Formats: sequence, C-alpha cells, structure tokens
Amino acid sequence: MTLASRRPLVAGNWKMHTTLEEALALASTVAGRCRTVTEVEVALAPPFPWLVPLAERLEGSGIALGAQNCSQFERGAFTGEVAAFMLTPFCRYVIVGHSERRALFGEDDAVVAAKLIRVVEHGMTAILCVGERLEEREAGRTLEVIERQLSRACQDLPAHRLGQLVVAYEPVWAIGTGRPATPQDAQEVAAFVRTWLGRRFDEGASRALRILYGGSVTAGNAGTFFAERDIDGALVGGASLDAEQFCGIVEAARVAVTRRTKEA
Repeated sequence: MTLASRRPLVAGNWKMHTTLEEALALASTVAGRCRTVTEVEVALAPPFPWLVPLAERLEGSGIALGAQNCSQFERGAFTGEVAAFMLTPFCRYVIVGHSERRALFGEDDAVVAAKLIRVVEHGMTAILCVGERLEEREAGRTLEVIERQLSRACQDLPAHRLGQLVVAYEPVWAIGTGRPATPQDAQEVAAFVRTWLGRRFDEGASRALRILYGGSVTAGNAGTFFAERDIDGALVGGASLDAEQFCGIVEAARVAVTRRTKEA
C-alpha cells in the first residue's frame, strides 16, 4: 500500500469535558463541516455517557465514534468498568494506553496489552498510544521506550489482527502543554514504529497501518506533521473541543492526502 492509499484519521479525544448539550452541539457542528471531506476519516471519542446519544445524532453522517477506554476484563463483578463488548454497537475505535491512563490510573504495559486484545476480539480498532516522558527523551531513550511499549502491548496480538490497530505517538511532555514535538521528531518515531511492526508482523501490513501524532496539535501546526511520510493523521485533545480548530485539522489532513495522491 502506498502512502497515498492510507486514508488519514483525525480523532478527537474529548476527555472528561462537555455536558450532554455541549456534546450534541459540538458533534453536530463537526459533522456538518466535515460532511464533504471524504478523503479523511473523522472520529470522536466523547465521555462514556454521551456515546449512545451521539451515535443517534451522528447516524448517517460518516463520523465514527470511539471510546476513551475500556476494561481489561471480558465481563464480571467489576464495579464502574465498561467492557469492550458493550461498546461494539456504538464504537469503531477504542483508545488504549493513553499516557493519562498510565500515569494517573496506574495502567502498566500488561493492562494495556489486555485491553488491546479485548478491543480487537470484539471487532473494533484499537488506537494504541505510545510515548516517552520528558526525562526519557532528554536521556536519549525515546526509541527504547517506544519499542518496549509496542512489544508488550502487541505480545499477544495475532498477525491477522494488525489491520485493527492504529498507533498514536503522543510524547507525554507534549500533551496539553502547548509544546508539540517537531515534525521531524514525530516522523522519526513514526518511521520506527512502522519498521518495528513490519519486522514483528508483516512488512506489507505495516505499510498499510495508520500512525497518528498527538500532543498539542492545532489547526495551525497540523499540516507540518501531515507532510511527513509516515504520519497519517492525529489524535487531538484540547483542540477537538473547538469545532473550528478541529475541522481545521481535518482540512489540513485533506490537503496532505491530496498532495500525496498527486505525488504518488
């Protein structure tokens, strides 16, 4: 698969924001503005309670829904947890391994791996987040950290499930700080991810896999990331709560894929 063949994905992670009314209004605005941008896949990951009403609001819009998390367990007496099978009627994507889950809720690599398996077993696509902390980058350990996270997260992933994986490189030090990585830094990691997955699974499948960048992405800087050959979209945090900003990022992805197609 060529670079031009990978349809960009721009996913908005709303985190723990929005009332129901705000969620419905934001989703409707995004759907309206992105209705004609067929070159880019758009996904929204709202808080759990809004998934059902947003699924109803977005029906037929082409906008996909994602969950911000799921349980590592299949089902059972786990108060407060949401199982992957409960998400399948509504979600195409589930985010796993986000740095906030790792840092604030103690999710280690084993938990991330278990969640990834739950997601793909139930027919959804996992957006696997990987990324280093500032002290790890300053120590020159970025690729070492990324390799460890990939290796442990994918240790039980069957090769035939690789098509249900999206990898999002989110350097922890760039998330919500207004200090994004440089496009060159992001490309270095994205290329490493693609090469590593090609060696671990299949080179052809890894060429088809989409790799996103996340970390202080805005409409103003998104195009610089999408111009890199191995970056196929973005996992957007704060900017996804602003329809104008978010749709600007989608438009930047559309411009990038159009350019790639012409150059192919």
